[in-house]
Amino acid sequence: MSALTSTVRHTLQGLLAGLALSASFAQADQFVAYGDYEVHYNAFNSTFIEPQVAQSYGLTRSKTLALINVSVLQKASDGSKTPVTAIVKGTASNLIGQSSNISFKKIEETDALYYIGGLPFSNDQLMRIALDVQPDPNQPAYSIQFEQTFYAE
Repeated sequence: MSALTSTVRHTLQGLLAGLALSASFAQADQFVAYGDYEVHYNAFNSTFIEPQVAQSYGLTRSKTLALINVSVLQKASDGSKTPVTAIVKGTASNLIGQSSNISFKKIEETDALYYIGGLPFSNDQLMRIALDVQPDPNQPAYSIQFEQTFYAE
């Protein structure tokens, strides 16, 4: 195995470990089923991602920046699930109605596909997050809304 392949593998494992760890801090992985699709989502403080992993994927780490993680799986008739691409858009608003768009970055791995977006926040701030996830461009997007309080780490 080449040094580059080994480095990429360790980096991907670090991201997966970071995302898995973050799920426990971010109300676990949440998902909604729509027909043949499952839309998984969670939100966590960006400092949960290791610095080297964040750098390799071009993600910003900050004690006042949350990351929103979205992935879409398509269910097959045999029960297996496969990651699929989607159009992912999002907005967030605080309790006084200030709103901002969330831009998502696509991250592809061997057996996984994530969309990660950054969301600035103030300490102990409740955010209302709205996602529109469209795995099939010929069908309407699925809407997901959730609230989460973020804390500076």
